[in-house]
Amino acid sequence: MGKADECCCMQLIDGNGEFNVDGLENFVRTTKLNHCGLSYAVVAIMGPQSSGKSTLMNHLFHTNFREMDAFRGRSQTTKGIWIAKCVGIEPFTIAMDLEGSDSRERGEDDTTFEKQSALFALAIADIVLINMWCHDIGREQAANKPLLKTVFQVMMRLFSPRKTTLLFVIRDKTKTPLEYLEPILREDIQKIWDAVPKPQTLKNTPLSEFFNVEVTALSSYEEKEEQFKEQVAELRQRFFHSISPGGLAGDRQGVVPASGFSFSAQQIWRVIKENKDLDLPAHKVMVATVRCEEIANDKLRRLSADEGWLALEEAVQEGPVSGFGKRLSSVLDTYLSEYDMEAVYFDEGVRNAKRKQLESKALDFVYPTYSTLLGHLRSKAFESFKIQLEQSLKKREGFAASVRTCTQSCMLEFDRGCADAAIRQAKWDASKVREKLRRDIDTEASSVRSVKLSAIIADHEKNLTEALSRPVESLFEVGDEDTWASIRRLLKRETEAAVLKFSTAIAGFEMDQAAVDTMVQNLRSYARNVVVKKAREEAGKVLIHMKDRVWTGKEDIRTITKDARAASLRLLSVMAAIRLDEKPDKVESLLFSSLMDGTAAASLPRDRSIGDSVDPLASSMWEEVSPQDTLITPVQCKSLWRQFKAETEYTVTQAISAQEAHKKNNNWMPPPWAILAMAVLGFNEFMLLLKNPLYLMILFVAYLLLRALWVQMDIAAEFRHGALPGILSISSKFLPTIMNLIRRLAEEAQGQRPPEASRPQQSLASQSFRYQTPPPAGSSSIPESSVSSNISSSESEFESSGPNLIRRRSTNIPEAESS
Repeated sequence: MGKADECCCMQLIDGNGEFNVDGLENFVRTTKLNHCGLSYAVVAIMGPQSSGKSTLMNHLFHTNFREMDAFRGRSQTTKGIWIAKCVGIEPFTIAMDLEGSDSRERGEDDTTFEKQSALFALAIADIVLINMWCHDIGREQAANKPLLKTVFQVMMRLFSPRKTTLLFVIRDKTKTPLEYLEPILREDIQKIWDAVPKPQTLKNTPLSEFFNVEVTALSSYEEKEEQFKEQVAELRQRFFHSISPGGLAGDRQGVVPASGFSFSAQQIWRVIKENKDLDLPAHKVMVATVRCEEIANDKLRRLSADEGWLALEEAVQEGPVSGFGKRLSSVLDTYLSEYDMEAVYFDEGVRNAKRKQLESKALDFVYPTYSTLLGHLRSKAFESFKIQLEQSLKKREGFAASVRTCTQSCMLEFDRGCADAAIRQAKWDASKVREKLRRDIDTEASSVRSVKLSAIIADHEKNLTEALSRPVESLFEVGDEDTWASIRRLLKRETEAAVLKFSTAIAGFEMDQAAVDTMVQNLRSYARNVVVKKAREEAGKVLIHMKDRVWTGKEDIRTITKDARAASLRLLSVMAAIRLDEKPDKVESLLFSSLMDGTAAASLPRDRSIGDSVDPLASSMWEEVSPQDTLITPVQCKSLWRQFKAETEYTVTQAISAQEAHKKNNNWMPPPWAILAMAVLGFNEFMLLLKNPLYLMILFVAYLLLRALWVQMDIAAEFRHGALPGILSISSKFLPTIMNLIRRLAEEAQGQRPPEASRPQQSLASQSFRYQTPPPAGSSSIPESSVSSNISSSESEFESSGPNLIRRRSTNIPEAESS
């Protein structure tokens, strides 16, 4: 690498005061200045035009600033401000060559740029070289005095200025020793400092608070070049480790970090160009603010594009991620650490404030993903709760205990997930998500509890319905005096058994006693309502039950009718009211006294003032029976009884007629005296049959044939309606019946089995009578609003089986239920 490439010489500010931003950025990037932190120094040189400034800088720092061509005469060589990297100097040192003062090209009156460049050098440089001629020392109007005045005047424009080292380089020294020249120079400098106008606050401030004054002398470059180079080499050694304690710039203050040098230089020149006082501390804070914010934004941008973060974010969208907090903390630490490394040299207050902003923005950036992860953890814990609760209930464990165990397990699972998701940089609170999970679990537990309780209640209600409906229906069918007592015993027994089972079933729910008592009471009420409902259903069918009787043709129909009507009236009294409270009533006695005696209604006393009979059944309610316990009102009972008698009267009449006809038809046997006469007169023939078995077999075969004819022709049924009709009917069927018997015998002889001919199988002696009778004209019916529509008046059946009134239905009531 050549010397020119290594020093990277470039014009920073041109002669018109334009700042070369791109050139400076390229300089910083090429020389890697931005990696130096605070380990860098800036050396500027000031002095009259053509005083050999560029030559001194090139020999001192191995730069390649343009030098004046002595053969072309003295003219302005350096225009504006140039910078270059000092080659071979540690730490990194920037050499700054300023345009010479007192130039012919700018003229006597144009000192603006001279003052601006001097102020820029004082604000930027740590060391300022004042290049001056040896023969000007001690002169009142020497060229160095205007330059020093300029330096000191612009120093007043630096608010709270930094301490700068002024190194006076005496060029072309004479034989006068430096020991004599230096006091004179320092005296001139002090006089100039004292003469410079100062603000009131700095009026008595000594020069030493603003400058470290150093003096050195160099031989003539043109006359004693070798000696000049030797002296420059010795001076060069003083710039090594210049910023270390004891170095040329060892006590410098308010240094801008190298990464902010470019921005700081631009802003300082902008302020100088606007002819404003330069507030270096504020400028330092401003540079720190801008640079720290740039660094923070860069780290945030890199964080958003980080592959590890993007992979973690994508994984969280799918579900919980193990080690989320540790992985995210590592990613955040990477960029926060990089920020700390790059911003370490900037103002501490600004640096820390911007770091907090970066951390806050980074946490805000990643928080939605953290929140999504918490949502997954909550959903997972909630689903786990539902599964665990279902499994626990399948094992028949107590509901409340299962809920407690599953809740504790799932909340612990969620807390572990939250701990795993927590990051070191933040104290995020997951309590709200945890509370929502707890509310979800409580809601789910309450829902399952309601479902389970409803199922238990429904199951026990179903069992109660099955245990009560059929037995109650059977007891109502009996309809005797003990019906309601049996129903009460049945209700109490089944209810207490159901309550015991129900209490055992809900014990695991650990409900308060008041709630348990309410549910038990509801179950008792349900059982009572089952009985009440069944009673109302059966009350609607009371007329059918009253007519449902069976008898044969041999009993006393009139006696049976009276007993059957008494039983029916007793059934009506049973069905008239609900008697679950064991309160006595007079329903049965009132019905029997009013309806059983046919003449009762006719013998009732009349109220002469009204002209109507006093009918105890002419009422819509019973005495001692509440309206809600009334099934059939007295008026309805009277109407039902009238309808019952009207519909059964015809049936009874027909039954009596059929019984008499049955008796007549069965009287075909000869009288006993005739049978005795036949036995005496036929004794010889009977003995003959006993002596000759062949005759006996012939008689037996004849008996079989006659018996077959009797059965096939149903002779008993034919003579039921009289002898003449029977003879005519038998004569018409005799020949076909004989032919049919012969054909069947022939077929059986050939091995064929003919289909059995249908024939009547019923005998009149055991015949059951059922009569379908239309209701007599004028019979009354109960209004639909008062009695159930199940009460039918279009079909009546009255049956009885002797004095015991046996039911035609085959339902038998267990003795345990009716006792």
